[in-house]
Amino acid sequence: MMLRASSSLALLSLLTFSGCELFSVSAPSSTPMEKDYGRPLAPGEVALELVTDRSQYPDFGLGFGRKDDLLLAIDRTLEYFAKPSSKRWWPYKDHEGKFSIDHERALASLHAFRKVLSESSSGAELNQKIADHFDVFRSKGWNRQGEVLFTGYCQPIYDASPTQTGEYKYPLYRLPPELKKEEFTGTPLGWEQGGSLGTSPKRADFDGGYLNGRGLELYWLKSRLETYIVQVQGSARLRMQDGSMRAVGYAGKTEHEYKGLGTTLVEEGKVSKNKLSLRAIKDYFAQHPDQVDPYTQKNESYVFFTDITGGPYGSLNIEVTPYRTLATDKAVFPRGGVCFAQTKVPMRGGINESFNQFMLDQDTGGAIRSAGRGDIFIGTGDEAEEIAGGTYAEGKLWYVYIKPGANP
Repeated sequence: MMLRASSSLALLSLLTFSGCELFSVSAPSSTPMEKDYGRPLAPGEVALELVTDRSQYPDFGLGFGRKDDLLLAIDRTLEYFAKPSSKRWWPYKDHEGKFSIDHERALASLHAFRKVLSESSSGAELNQKIADHFDVFRSKGWNRQGEVLFTGYCQPIYDASPTQTGEYKYPLYRLPPELKKEEFTGTPLGWEQGGSLGTSPKRADFDGGYLNGRGLELYWLKSRLETYIVQVQGSARLRMQDGSMRAVGYAGKTEHEYKGLGTTLVEEGKVSKNKLSLRAIKDYFAQHPDQVDPYTQKNESYVFFTDITGGPYGSLNIEVTPYRTLATDKAVFPRGGVCFAQTKVPMRGGINESFNQFMLDQDTGGAIRSAGRGDIFIGTGDEAEEIAGGTYAEGKLWYVYIKPGANP
């Protein structure tokens, strides 16, 4: 989630974090939902493993083409690495001592990849240069065999009002001062009250008016489901009644565990697993409006927002790029790395198309956990929302870092 909210969020953390969260929709019939894609790694373990057998490399040449948006994503990541604060997350190293990547090597890798991408005239040439000059790492996945679940997130567009009316009566809230976060990562710590830190209120409390009278309402939307979707995605563009557009981004979240709405509906037999999508969820609640609160409130986590200019922004506090920004768990994946995702993403008409694409790891999210999850930023607007809501497929995830001493 752009929040996909994050702080270091989808929209999840703020350093100023914006980040990502997950909607949990659209599981293919061949993918049993009981798989534990969020299975935690061992204490101190990282998500990546060094691949030493070149025959196990993917064909990176499949990601050749459409360079402009990839170069843009790289340049945005270089802006992040230029900040002194980026150095605090390094070195990234294997807990068994098999490899270590420091900030200097991570930065050099971005420059080197940008160079070989710009100079390569074909996919075959790019693939060869990566094999010759870069170390290749693979995500261990949820099962230690490289299996990663990919979902999608977006920046939706909804009608909104700066004031409450009979039509616009569901608020997006600013961050309450009582909600405390870890200074650097933005990780929620709890709710401070009376000088002591306790548990934050739950979604049902906020929906029930817990913050009424505080003046923390930022904007008002037409439906509870729309406010929920904005929270899941971590950002939104809002169309005011006068036609002007405003944007909100992630400011923070409570510490309660995220539970996907799609998962809940499937578990309770309300929506078929094989037909699950954002459209199916919206259709279900259009037919059962009295069930919106009971089901959304099963997800006790709650997200708060702030006005933003530009964006949307990921957890590195840089603008994210459609189909080029990936959100992962920053507790186990390296920030800002060049990665290569192999999965399927639905395009127009709902057809799943092979997705073999270089991306930048620029975001994270409250529901994106461990080595078995990745979240692809799809874009802004209705079409992006539909595609993001239908993205749910397994695949592989690779990272490339320049070999020590290499000069491609």
